[in-house]
Amino acid sequence: MTQARESREQIKSYAQLSPFELKNVFIRLAEEKQAGEPGQKDKSTVQMLNAGRGNPNWVASGPREAFHALGYFAVEESRRVWTADNLGGMPEKAGAKERFDAFVRRHPGLPGIELLESCVRLGLDRFGFDADSFVHELADAVTGDNYPVPDRVLPHTEEVVRGYLAQEMYGGTLPESPLRLFTTEGGTAAMCYIFDSLLKNGVLKRGDRIALMVPVFTPYIEIPRLDTYGFDIVQVKASAFAESGVRQWRYPEEEVAKLADPSVKMVCLVNPSNPPSLALSGRVAEQIRSLVARDNPELIVVTDDVYGTFVEGFRSLAAAIPRNTLLVYSYSKHYGATGWRLGVIALQDDNVIDARIAALPPEEKERLARRYGTLTLDPAGMRFVDRLVADSRQVALNHTSGLSTPQQAMMVLFSLFGLLDEGRAYKEKVRSLVRERYGLLLEGAHMKVAEDPLRAAYYVELDLMAEAERVHGAAFARYLRENYEPVDPLFRLAEQTGVVLLNGGGFDGPAWSVRVSLANLDDLDYLKIGHHLRSVLQEYVEEWHAAGGK
Repeated sequence: MTQARESREQIKSYAQLSPFELKNVFIRLAEEKQAGEPGQKDKSTVQMLNAGRGNPNWVASGPREAFHALGYFAVEESRRVWTADNLGGMPEKAGAKERFDAFVRRHPGLPGIELLESCVRLGLDRFGFDADSFVHELADAVTGDNYPVPDRVLPHTEEVVRGYLAQEMYGGTLPESPLRLFTTEGGTAAMCYIFDSLLKNGVLKRGDRIALMVPVFTPYIEIPRLDTYGFDIVQVKASAFAESGVRQWRYPEEEVAKLADPSVKMVCLVNPSNPPSLALSGRVAEQIRSLVARDNPELIVVTDDVYGTFVEGFRSLAAAIPRNTLLVYSYSKHYGATGWRLGVIALQDDNVIDARIAALPPEEKERLARRYGTLTLDPAGMRFVDRLVADSRQVALNHTSGLSTPQQAMMVLFSLFGLLDEGRAYKEKVRSLVRERYGLLLEGAHMKVAEDPLRAAYYVELDLMAEAERVHGAAFARYLRENYEPVDPLFRLAEQTGVVLLNGGGFDGPAWSVRVSLANLDDLDYLKIGHHLRSVLQEYVEEWHAAGGK
């Protein structure tokens, strides 16, 4: 049996780090195991298996081919304006659709051309766009020769993405009030912009009480604790257990009821959750809708729904309580596009944030009028979604703000692909991929996990302490707590087997839980991870027996 080189005190100190920083410690230990002992002739056969990061190992190839085909068309459009060696001009709108059709006919074998044509046809048929205007926006966007105009989102892009969100997030029906979109540099930027702009506009103040539905993606925990915000945090815990002793990762009624308190100004959640990877149940969604209507009508809901496409029939809270909700969505996970940085914030015109800004005291309104007065003659009438755009560029650079136009072109193609039959078939493939890996992990670990039809299976969070008590009893669980730190199993995994996982406690989950990403390794690697996890847990059982435990 290999003992951890770090002392218990060292391990305890490491546990203070963010899980994404602690991961780097595990990677170092795993790399050392992989390299073998100093002076050893042959390198170790141990393979490092890093299931600590959620970056998927698949990509949506079809929309990318369509993107590059669009690029060739756009370059041709540029060269027809000016032709001087490497010097071209800006694509022109007049006749753009006719020239696109001719380009398609001339290049039948160009990779992506058929899908590109299908996407353009769908955009025209479904949204009723003017053909030249739509094709020109795509060609000009992929060329990247203009600042984004409008800066919040290109006009056809907004319509297409709105249609995609209607299908994937809103159950097919958008709210009655117009839904405005702000395209951002991934969900990461969306989170930062939302916290920053709510504070700058006086909607939230430093020290205000907000709620987090935990476990949750770590930045939602760490940002509110920064001295900039200093929020008073209320945790709504997914603490329900099944009678068998297996954690269900569901929110009991009494936990959700904390949101009825009007002193709670905002609640943040990831839905489906990260790490448990479960969509909100209908009961919880209805409870939140009811308590907002009855007890806390000004509650702001920030719902990060990046994993929604992995759950059949998913419906966002933004569909249930649109007036209260800022929806954050990212294309990164579903389409294997983390490097593209494609995100969007959605907010309907009739919303509680603008209502709260309108109700601010006169001195606050005067301050905001000065802040945005260089952008509009009517700063009081400026919507919050447009303030988000301005604040994202320190107001003074509002005229050069917005997501880069090639990124928006890719977003359009991902969205249109998702609305096609080919995109629906792709969605089933990636869903089945993560579920297969989920099954292999559990097969190797021999662990019991609650069955749930709303499981996205992009991650899984395993409560090691609950499993220890369920299988070996309360005495063994007490032995673990008294003799080891909650992250000790992760150190052993990295040192002994080369497996890298994240600590669930870093997501404000149970201290003895671990997060496994089911997205970024080959299928059979998850069977190996399960075996390694089981072996490490068996070590603790043997040590307990050696210490006289029964």
